[in-house]
Amino acid sequence: MRILLYSYNYYPEPIGIAPLMTELAEGLVKRGHEVRVVTAMPWYPRSEIYEQYRGKIYLTEKINGVIVQRCYVRSSKKRTFFNRALFELSFMVLSFFQALFAQYNRRPDILILTVPGLPVGIPASILGWIYKCPTILNLQDILPDAAVHVGLLTSKTAIKVFTQLEKYNYRTATNISVISQGFTDNLLGKGVSEEKITLIPNWVDVDFIKPLSKEDNYFRRENELEGKFIVLYSGNIALTQGLETVIDAAEYLQDIANIAVVIVGEERALEKLQEYCLEKQVSNVTLRPFQPRERLPEMLSSADVGLVIQKKNVISFNMPSKIQVLLASGRAIIGSVPNTGTAANAIRNSGGGIVIPPEDPQALADTIRDLYNHPEQVKLLGEASRQHAIANYAFSTALDRYEALFEKLLVQNKKN
Repeated sequence: MRILLYSYNYYPEPIGIAPLMTELAEGLVKRGHEVRVVTAMPWYPRSEIYEQYRGKIYLTEKINGVIVQRCYVRSSKKRTFFNRALFELSFMVLSFFQALFAQYNRRPDILILTVPGLPVGIPASILGWIYKCPTILNLQDILPDAAVHVGLLTSKTAIKVFTQLEKYNYRTATNISVISQGFTDNLLGKGVSEEKITLIPNWVDVDFIKPLSKEDNYFRRENELEGKFIVLYSGNIALTQGLETVIDAAEYLQDIANIAVVIVGEERALEKLQEYCLEKQVSNVTLRPFQPRERLPEMLSSADVGLVIQKKNVISFNMPSKIQVLLASGRAIIGSVPNTGTAANAIRNSGGGIVIPPEDPQALADTIRDLYNHPEQVKLLGEASRQHAIANYAFSTALDRYEALFEKLLVQNKKN
């Protein structure tokens, strides 16, 4: 089967949608499908094109059997509506012509469009019409709801434009794949037909991400953390997280020298957290940049406890992909997240974590202290995490579901 995956995030971007789309593309290739990815030059999370990809309008690579077609995007570190509009417009226009006219553009059987973002739904729908193939809208976030909810999108004109784009994408897609029941409920509330929605939770490669020994662990060794009780946050550092809560919690734990709080993220974002650490005069927080992908399992296994952090105002259906990763690594999880949200439900249902109120450093510190004093509970939570990941988020299961959806849509397409 020939599959065209349309996503402006892809390898080598280290976090967010990119690792998921990379695994999906490569996993489908391993199952015998021909996969072409139309994507942007790598730009996330730095908001600037990576050095080795600069100065190019188009570039085609073949990575692990996947044909990757990249185009220039106009990215900027300044978060303004104008800059975002230029980003979306540059990708929307340049990617369309590359997808249509570039080398390797054999007619796909299936087109998968990943959201974010919304404007690219226009060229994707045109491609679907030209190629006469089913299109799957893969929702990794619901926009503009999420952006409006946390204050990233405030312009009434912009909200109106993106709302219309959202409706257009739902109307033109053959099928909409969602990652949680919360997404389904949101779409049903907007009048989307239930028959058009397919629930396929995000996955984790449980053969790659797995519990490893803490003995002779490179991350512990290189960061002088051997023998420590490590509480780890690894991932995006942005408006929806509020990592200052973690540093505030660390301040309450300075009386226990054996507890180390570790935050791994993008280097520029870490600089601001370093300033906050100095302001709070905390000495038990270690800040480190993202680690190479191949070392991720070992880094995760260095921790005793993994953190999932959200602010109070995060919209309820938000489902961080780091939850599946922490579960697969066999970590006990503390979720400082809204109590009724999708993230809280996922952590509770796993049996591998504890949910506490968001933006409450005292509650976070007390929970860390309690787990430190009860190592057997940490062990039991970690074992439950691993078993839940295998049973519910295995990559092979997600691939089975996608292939079943492809077959269903192809049969429907032939009838039409």
